[in-house]
Amino acid sequence: MLISCRSPIAPETTFSTITGKKIVLSELRGKPVIVTFWATDCASCIQEIPHLIELYRQYHDKGLEIIAVAMSYDPPNHVLEFTKTQQLPYHVALDMQAENAHAFGDVSLTPTTFLIAPDGSIALQKMGRLDLTEIKTQLSTFTGGD
Repeated sequence: MLISCRSPIAPETTFSTITGKKIVLSELRGKPVIVTFWATDCASCIQEIPHLIELYRQYHDKGLEIIAVAMSYDPPNHVLEFTKTQQLPYHVALDMQAENAHAFGDVSLTPTTFLIAPDGSIALQKMGRLDLTEIKTQLSTFTGGD
């Protein structure tokens, strides 16, 4: 299910990555940001990881940041191991108290992905697997082309 919206502003939230880094979402203004909620036991989440890696590699030099938020029920050791074995190049955050999921409207289904425009508005919200063509089209408008 794809929900396209341009007016809601991304929530004020801080992510805690598996490396201990704190990422304040509002500090990423000026850049497009993908925030995706996932779990290591979610088949659709695992299937879309190559697409997220592709997006990261194609658009990171143009400002894109990706934050993959592991659901609160996902054991941290599973998330750490999975991140290492898949060699994920983007930020992976733990959401142990479901604070990030709550900030984004009580996300409970995975994958759920948000594309945040450089102005801080939520440009796209997708429940289920990403449409790579759609997200690339949106990212191209934010980054000035492919």
